[in-house]
Amino acid sequence: MRFPEFTITEENLDAQKELVLRTIEENRKLINKLLELPNKTYKNFVRPLQLAEEKLGFYFSPISHLNYVKNSPKTEEIYNALLPELTTYHTELGQNEAIYEALKAIAEEDLNEEQRKVVTDMLLEFELSGVGLPKEEKEELKAINVRLSDLTSQFAQNLLKATDAFEMVLTDPKDVEGMPKSLLDAAKVEGGWRFTLKQPSYIAYMTYGPNRSKREELYKAYVTRAPENEKIIDEILELRYKKAKMLGFENYAELSLATKMAESPETVVEFLSELAKKSRPQAQKEFEELQGFAKSQGCEYELQAFDVAFWSEKLKASKYAVDDEAYKPYFEKEATVEGLFTFLHKLFKLEAKRIETPVWDESVSCYELRLPDRLVGRLYLDLEAREGKRGGAWMDEWITHHESKSGEIVYPVAYIVANFAPATKEQPSLLRPDDVVTLFHEMGHALHHLFSQVKEPAVSGIAGVEWDAVEFPSQFLENFAYEEEVLGLFAKHYQTGEPLPKEMIAALKRAKNFQSAMAMVRQLEFGLFDMLVHMEYPVDVQEVLDGVRANVSVVPTPEYNKFQWGFGHIFAGGYAAGYYSYKWAEVLSADAFFMFVDNGIYNDEIAESYIQEVLCKGGSRPAIESFRAFAGRQPKAEALLKLCGIEVDNE
Repeated sequence: MRFPEFTITEENLDAQKELVLRTIEENRKLINKLLELPNKTYKNFVRPLQLAEEKLGFYFSPISHLNYVKNSPKTEEIYNALLPELTTYHTELGQNEAIYEALKAIAEEDLNEEQRKVVTDMLLEFELSGVGLPKEEKEELKAINVRLSDLTSQFAQNLLKATDAFEMVLTDPKDVEGMPKSLLDAAKVEGGWRFTLKQPSYIAYMTYGPNRSKREELYKAYVTRAPENEKIIDEILELRYKKAKMLGFENYAELSLATKMAESPETVVEFLSELAKKSRPQAQKEFEELQGFAKSQGCEYELQAFDVAFWSEKLKASKYAVDDEAYKPYFEKEATVEGLFTFLHKLFKLEAKRIETPVWDESVSCYELRLPDRLVGRLYLDLEAREGKRGGAWMDEWITHHESKSGEIVYPVAYIVANFAPATKEQPSLLRPDDVVTLFHEMGHALHHLFSQVKEPAVSGIAGVEWDAVEFPSQFLENFAYEEEVLGLFAKHYQTGEPLPKEMIAALKRAKNFQSAMAMVRQLEFGLFDMLVHMEYPVDVQEVLDGVRANVSVVPTPEYNKFQWGFGHIFAGGYAAGYYSYKWAEVLSADAFFMFVDNGIYNDEIAESYIQEVLCKGGSRPAIESFRAFAGRQPKAEALLKLCGIEVDNE
């Protein structure tokens, strides 16, 4: 069978759990057997290790995926039961000195580029797993890893439950006066309108809700979610610091950067601070413009964080005639997906065919992807918000492109997950312009995973790509979302079939950099907070956040704002001391984007170079080498400010 089918359901989770546990035991036996080999080589030792890891991921990935997209007490129970088992197994593996010594010897072999990257990465992983520590410290590190795994899972689940638990039901029509009909239809409940902390609902009221006190009520609920996460954060930071010191680093930030492009935490802080210095004056002007506009409309109060989205939407509509609600009928979900594939066909000659196969929810679709000369892989799209689904958007992989034990190509499989407004009885799922950008972004990640031609699973697709470069292909693709040549392919009114008027496309492009400096300093605030909070210990988390805000932010933040309680990227995801990666990679993506735009978007020669040197190479070589091979030069940092429309005084 070329592709497996996704047949994992709540009913057969126990059986899937047993498969994971059995595979862990089989892998342990395999490792012992491999260690007995008298002459260990890349082929008879490293490849079997990689394939064993791939097999374990094949069985665990659907469980993890289901827990995120169809969360229930059962998925939580199975997922939480497996986490410590997997963490223990991986910690044991990473501390196995016999494997480490064998790898050091194999590193002296005559290896090709892919194989050398695999061995180099593995040796570093072993060193970061404490392979050289005394036995007692190894046990302590194992316990720390298990505890951290449990804490980050708790953090995520607390956030999910807190998000699901809150609702604000409004019964007075004045509280929703002037709100777009489609949003009111989506919020309608018996006797009124219900707004929640789930992204589509939360954004709807924060952007259009006319009652300021109700906006603040919703905002306050959002930024004070999961207070129990405060203690979890403290313990996570303590354990990360302990782990870093045990492994010979000054702090966790140094440990995190050992596998990234950036040289040191200080380099990152300097990079972010320099961007903040160049962006903040324009951000301040943008906020002052917003305050001035609000006053001109009769607003008598000083703008607060819970006012920004509301007044920004009005200012954007006034300046550019851009109103999300006016655009949504032109971005029906299915048509937008098909349009994105049409664009990818023109850009990369990619063919996408929708196929019938088992899925975990009726709104999920699946596509088989091909290039002119080969099968690429399979992609699942799960784009609509629903109960029990983690917020946000992401790409995840199920199977990585590689060569099997028998020498056959194993084709990759990926998922794209988002939380767009769900379809109702009255209308299909309609996307905001920002949602279209999100879809393009996640597709960029998926193509990086799926286009891989690498034979070694440990460095294929996004595996082995430095964390601060992994956003390069995703940000690159999202930059095309507002281009007229692209929108012209699919932006059509879902009822009349009328194309999105050219003046609306032009307005959207003009508005693309609306408040871009405010958006920039907000991201820099998150990135600096993340890096600084991991650079010292003990640390007062709130004090660090307040200090960053004082230096970077231009929007007043209420004292009750506990953003950190919901910062899942760094306390429940893989971005700890790595959130800066978005901006770091944006330099590469902005530069690559201008190479296409300046030479005509549909340029076969540049596209082929991008496919072969960036997407197909995956993590088989350092990302900067892939960029240089594609562009023929070093990346230009000024491309990022140019892309964002941020003007810098060069004096």
